[in-house]
Amino acid sequence: MDAKTADVWLPFPAEEIEGLPDAFTYRRWDGEDTFPADPAACVFYVTPYMKSSEVTLRPLAGMPELHVVQTLTAGIDHVLDGLGLLRPGVRLCNARGVHEASTAELALTLTLASLRGIPGMVRGQDREEWHSGFYDALADKSVLIVGYGSIGAAIEDRLAPFECARVARVARSARTTTRGLVHAQAELPRLLPEADVVILSTPLTETTRGLADAAFLARMKGGALLVNVARGPVADTEALLAELESGRLRAALDVTDPEPLPAGHPLWHAPNVLITPHVGGSSTAFAPRARRLVARQLQRFAAGEPVENTVLITG
Repeated sequence: MDAKTADVWLPFPAEEIEGLPDAFTYRRWDGEDTFPADPAACVFYVTPYMKSSEVTLRPLAGMPELHVVQTLTAGIDHVLDGLGLLRPGVRLCNARGVHEASTAELALTLTLASLRGIPGMVRGQDREEWHSGFYDALADKSVLIVGYGSIGAAIEDRLAPFECARVARVARSARTTTRGLVHAQAELPRLLPEADVVILSTPLTETTRGLADAAFLARMKGGALLVNVARGPVADTEALLAELESGRLRAALDVTDPEPLPAGHPLWHAPNVLITPHVGGSSTAFAPRARRLVARQLQRFAAGEPVENTVLITG
């Protein structure tokens, strides 16, 4: 790599990142209409954060020298459609290590707020109404985490002090962790009826799209809470709406399908639902962790070492 011609595209100013190697020319691009330089010179592309797929993928066709695409998200579904524009051998890396703490915090926040009736209390405060009474505690509840990667594990870390009766874990395939058994996804029909709280933290793939469908939701016990901090299409919106409107289930959603949720959509006013606008990773923890990841990846790339968090390599 020639320092005179090897560009790195970043969505934030290079001077804000400590430890960047001197081997590259750094170009800032966060999805603006005009590119900062000729994409043909880019060898390492850090994608804009929380921009549309259309924006994120726009420069790829003009990047014949690209070696690495580094997302700043845990999920990579928003870039998959553009990988066919790239030459073979390009590494796609996710942001493992950046969003775990923030997303796990929100999963716990949504769970506690929903169980303790906080949305109704906030509305009551607006109307100067006093909503006393007994509400559900997280203590003694059975929790099922569906999607036990690094975010799922971080969620369990934060559940540990809350005296849950049980925490069960589900991933694509069974394995054993330091916290215990992770069940295979095929065991969901048996596990769902036992859970008071079901937390979705799985990536969006062809096998998880629509995972929480009518059959999945019907297996959940009456009064159970579904928390989605994964991706909107992991849950079937129409099936979820039917369960909410019947009053059988509750939901707390950081992600929806469609997203953003348009004005007038029935999900906004469905009973027993708490909605946040996809802010699981959007906290003060994001920027410093993202910058450290980018610096570490570029140090490895400049040294000719394998980059971390490689999800796939184009063929």
